[in-house]
Amino acid sequence: MTIRSIRIFVVVIAFSAFFYSLTLKAQQQKSRQKTDHGGDVLQWVNPFIGTAGHGHTYPGATVPFGMVQLSPDNGTQWWDWCGGYHHSDSVIVGFSHTHLSGTGIGDLCDIALMPTTKVFDILQSYATRYSAPWRATFTHAHEEARPGYYAVQFSDQPLRAEVSATATAGIHRYSFGNESTMRAVVIDLGFAINWDRTTDAMLTNVSRTRIIGKRSSTGWAKRQTVWFALDCSVPFDSLTATGDSLTRQHTLGSIRTQVQGRHTRAVLVFPKTIREVTIKVAISYADSNGAIKGVESLKSMNFDAVRKNAEATWRKELSKVRITTLNDADKTVFYTALYHTMLAPIQYSDLNGRYKTPKKDVDSIGTARGYTRYDVFSLWDTFRAEQSLFTILHPHRVSDMVQSLMAHYREYGLLPVWSLVGNETNTMTGYHAVPVLAEAYFKRKFLQGMEKIAPDTLLNAMLSSARQDEFGIRWLKQYGYIPHDKFGFSVTRTLEYSFDDWCIAEVASSLKNTSVEKEFRLRAMNYKNVFDPISGFMRAKLSNGTWKKPFDPYYSILDFDFEYTEGNAWQHSWFVPHDIYGLIGLHGGKTLFTQKLDSLFSASTVRHKDTPDDVSGLIGQYAHGNEPSHHIAYLYNYAGAPHKTQAMIRNILRTQYNDTPHGLCGNEDCGQMSAWAVFSMLGLYPVNPVSLEYAIGTPLVKNAEVTLPAGKKLTITAQNLSESHKYIQSATLNGKPLATPIIRYEEIMVGGQLVFVMSETPTPL
Repeated sequence: MTIRSIRIFVVVIAFSAFFYSLTLKAQQQKSRQKTDHGGDVLQWVNPFIGTAGHGHTYPGATVPFGMVQLSPDNGTQWWDWCGGYHHSDSVIVGFSHTHLSGTGIGDLCDIALMPTTKVFDILQSYATRYSAPWRATFTHAHEEARPGYYAVQFSDQPLRAEVSATATAGIHRYSFGNESTMRAVVIDLGFAINWDRTTDAMLTNVSRTRIIGKRSSTGWAKRQTVWFALDCSVPFDSLTATGDSLTRQHTLGSIRTQVQGRHTRAVLVFPKTIREVTIKVAISYADSNGAIKGVESLKSMNFDAVRKNAEATWRKELSKVRITTLNDADKTVFYTALYHTMLAPIQYSDLNGRYKTPKKDVDSIGTARGYTRYDVFSLWDTFRAEQSLFTILHPHRVSDMVQSLMAHYREYGLLPVWSLVGNETNTMTGYHAVPVLAEAYFKRKFLQGMEKIAPDTLLNAMLSSARQDEFGIRWLKQYGYIPHDKFGFSVTRTLEYSFDDWCIAEVASSLKNTSVEKEFRLRAMNYKNVFDPISGFMRAKLSNGTWKKPFDPYYSILDFDFEYTEGNAWQHSWFVPHDIYGLIGLHGGKTLFTQKLDSLFSASTVRHKDTPDDVSGLIGQYAHGNEPSHHIAYLYNYAGAPHKTQAMIRNILRTQYNDTPHGLCGNEDCGQMSAWAVFSMLGLYPVNPVSLEYAIGTPLVKNAEVTLPAGKKLTITAQNLSESHKYIQSATLNGKPLATPIIRYEEIMVGGQLVFVMSETPTPL
């Protein structure tokens, strides 16, 4: 999740609550009344999950880890529209080609196209995209989304829009139903949406069917430029284009038109005799050559072929895990979660291998040689479980992601914190590229391509982030904790740096670098310096060594000067994944630690008036809607109470996920919320991903078959699974009983059979 400096007010929806409730019920019923289409896994993905509430997902078309996310935009700029779309809305103003999946800050929504049958003056100034005259209304009853495909029939016009995508291009098909109406398409490069505004744009028609251009903008990504190339299946009759100071109109494309400026827009008008227009749009973050190569790669493909290929790609990736469940809703939750884990990071290098680098205050172009450059790394979220899921299901991509992080280090001087299309946003706390690199290093035997990356260079990159003096690290090195009177989010930063430093110590130990190992072993124990044994919470300490007062473990606020990041003491006091037994010791042993955990889940769900919306999905003061809580329920395992982990995991799965648009209790955050569900439904979770250990929870699948590299498979079976049989009576791996509720990464990757025998009553494991 990301830090928002503005308060979120009540959303004013465009239609009545009664009408919305009716459409939502219809959507829920439609989701539950699925039929079996020959076992096609795509039927179990509902891209509308997370588009309501605070999920911030988008329903549009993309392919796994694709550069293009072609999805409808409502034009609204409030917080719950960070993905460009929200299920409560009934207006579409365009279909843009870039979107963020479930973030807490909005951006992108670049290169927007909008079909229309309306007549209007493109020269008119429009206050917002929401008020643009080409906007259309729709209802969810006439909307469809599945992996690689989105379609909608507008309510106020005889017009149907469909979109699909490849990795670097999107394709639109607009069907017009009335021969007497206008057939036009708006290209809108001058909009401002989701904290992002155009700083410059350019549009040039090079023929009657091709247009090229770019959009530069600033927002969360301060310096962003997206180039595009657009091909129409039908020559347009006329084009009217406007920039800041120039308007051109011509017929039959006889004049080359170029306009430029912050308010660049164009309207293409097609013959009234046509019934359908297909438009292909490729993008590049480097230059027009990359965009042109992308659109030319689609030259021999029509809309149906692109859609078929997109669906085939999704089918292959989703079929890596085959499951049977207690009901259809669980299957939809699982496969939609698996789908959401593959929406980020995105392919960032174009078909020429080129991309904009994150160099400060200058636009420079880099080239990925021998690998695919990825970006949109929401590392504060995804280091916890999603990156670990990649090492199992997408091991061939992990080395490219590692090389992408290392390229950022070479180009920027530091590993990324939150990298957004060639921009370091420095959003959130910690330097969590470190655990991602460390995990990949320790799993390198199973990750094709990791042998190309010298371990010493990985360690040097980690040290660059850990030894800098910014973001409170100067004070951490001086005091052994970050004093609250010296730097903000002091408790969260101290805890997260401790874990990241432990990761560095582990890599240094493996490389026999004893001096670095000793330095960072000590730093990894800094978490103890903010533990208050009287209250049992991690608390802010001042530079004079005293505790900050007053102290309220329930209080939280979105403020840089607050001691916790997007949460309170209840939620942040458990983040010591590298030394869980040390944390248990601080609490006085397993019994007292278990009692403290119990009190977290039974505490009042009170929310102060300043509590940020990120703190959601509450069970007591456990907040599943935000990532710092995600490992906590598994901590009972380490205190000798695995049955309590099992009961709470089932509770979370049943109360915080469902198969409706409201199916996520908080921001999706580029896949982490869904990665938790995927792992937990399978019965496993990486409490400390760098340890290579996966804690046993409780499965919510009767059977699962996970396809691994080299044709190997891991099968998971939960015998006697039911709603009441949520406890594990016994567990075996390849016929041998598990001595502890732990399974290791290498045991997963060689394949085999993991069998759980389920019971209604708790059984020690």
